This record gives sequence, C-alpha cells and structure tokens, in this order.
Amino acid sequence: MKSIEEVQEEIVDEFNSVDDWMDRYTMIIDEGNTLPELPEQYRTPANLIEGCQSRVWIQADLTPEGRIHFQADSDAMIVKGIIALLVKVLDNRTPDEVRDADLHFINDIGLGENLSPTRSNGLLAMIKQMRLYAVAFKMKTGN
Repeated sequence: MKSIEEVQEEIVDEFNSVDDWMDRYTMIIDEGNTLPELPEQYRTPANLIEGCQSRVWIQADLTPEGRIHFQADSDAMIVKGIIALLVKVLDNRTPDEVRDADLHFINDIGLGENLSPTRSNGLLAMIKQMRLYAVAFKMKTGN
C-alpha cells in the first residue's frame, strides 16, 4: 500500500501536468466520478458535513485491522471530486495517520486559492470531520 505522501505526490504530479484551471476542474469532477455509490443508509443528517454549501456525507468505519474506511458523496460535482481526493489520500489509514496527515496536496495543486470562500470553508469542514472520526476511533480503541 502506498503511503499518504506517495498518494499525494501522484495527485500533485497529475494536476501539475495541466496548466489550465478549467481542465483541472474537469480532473476534479472526473475524480468524483470514481467514488463508489454511497449506500442510502449513510445519507443521514449525522453524516452530513456542517459548513458546506453543498450537501456532503462522510461515513467512516473502523476495520478489524484498525484502519479507517471512508465513504463519501456530495450533490455537487466539484465538491464530490474534492471529497474523492481526500478519500483517495486518507482511506484505509490508521487513526494516527489520518489525524497527523499533512494534506499539502491541496495547496500544491492550487486548490486552496482556486476555490470560492464557501467551498474553501467546506473543504476545511470535510478535513475536520475526517480527523474527528480518527480521534474518536483512537479514543474508542485506546490505541
């Protein structure tokens, strides 16, 4: 399995191969299309992310191996792509890895400065929620 750093470098390399931001938005939307369908039972108010203009759901489960499995979806194409990138980097990681990850790819690909303020707030809310899941699982397992 690739490290968080290796996955981020792949994303950065892929995005840096394209200069035009319209093309990068297309890449983000395409990434969203790779997300598996989120089962209807996870589209609940409890999984809805506060602070996002669009509707975003994140489901997290701890595997028997002590890794977090993230599932997510959004009703907005670009936001779905953003959460897909976060899932790509953080899925199947330990709670410590999720909590401590330096998600530098966001700035490295220029995402931070090319999102509207409301989408930037939503991105921060998604990251915060994924880290909160990690902290909760760590407390629950005592590891």
